[in-house]
Amino acid sequence: MTQAPVFFISHGAPTFAIEPGTLGPRLQAFGQQLTGVKAVLVVSPHWQTRDVQVMTTAQPSTVHDFGGFPAALYKLQYPASGQPDIALEAARLLKEAGFATSTDNQRGLDHGAWVPLMHLLPTANVPVFQVSMPRSLTAAQALQFGQALAPLRDQGVVILASGSMTHNLYEFSPYATQPEPYVQVFASWVHAAVLAQDTKALHHYRDLAPHAQRAHPTEEHFLPLLVAHAARDNDPAQLIDDSIQHGVLSMASYAWGAQA
Repeated sequence: MTQAPVFFISHGAPTFAIEPGTLGPRLQAFGQQLTGVKAVLVVSPHWQTRDVQVMTTAQPSTVHDFGGFPAALYKLQYPASGQPDIALEAARLLKEAGFATSTDNQRGLDHGAWVPLMHLLPTANVPVFQVSMPRSLTAAQALQFGQALAPLRDQGVVILASGSMTHNLYEFSPYATQPEPYVQVFASWVHAAVLAQDTKALHHYRDLAPHAQRAHPTEEHFLPLLVAHAARDNDPAQLIDDSIQHGVLSMASYAWGAQA
C-alpha cells in the first residue's frame, strides 16, 4: 500500500452494530483488502470538545454512549489497541495547522468509532485512535482539518470520518419502512458533489443543497464528510452504499483510495 485510504461512513443508529443491513457486508469487503495499515484515525461527532483533543490511550475501552437500546449492544466490545506514537504525530500536524490541540490518555472508543469498525475490521487487529471535533467547527475548518491530517495517509494511517449523510432525529421512527423523499434528494445532491470533487459546493452545502437544514438540523454529523473529502488527495470517490434506514437515516458512505 502506497497510501492508506480515506472513508466516510454513515454509522446510523447504534443498532447498526448488530443489524448490518447492506452497508455492513460492503464495509467488510473493503476491510478485507486493507493491507499494510498501521492505524485507523477516527473522527466522530460523538467526541466533541472545546479544542481539539487526540486520544493517546494505549488500550482504549469500548464506550457504550447511548441509552434505551437492546441489551445485546451493551455487551459488545471492540478490543483494538491504541497507537500513541502516531496519535502524537496527528496532534503535531493539527497544531501546525493552527488548531489548539491537546492529548487525552484515558479516552475510549465511542460508538461513532467502534460500531462501523465492527464491520470494516471485525477482528480489531489494527490499532485505533480518535481525534475529537471542536464544538465550534465550521465547514471551512472541517476542510482544513482534513488537509492537516492527510499526510498521515503516507504513513499507513487510514482516516475514517464517521458521521451520517442525513441526521434528523426529530423525524426518526424505528418502524418507518419507506424513505422520506427529502432524504433521497439531499443525498443525491451530495453524491453528485462528492463524485465531481466539488469542494466549493460541499463547503457551502448549507446554502446550496436542497433540504440541507432539514437533513441536518445541526452540522456535526455532516462535517466528517468534509474532513474526509479534504484528506482524499484528489483520489476519486467510490460509493460504498446508499441505503436508507428508519426512513430518515441515509447510510450513504464513500471510500477514497480503497478497493473492495
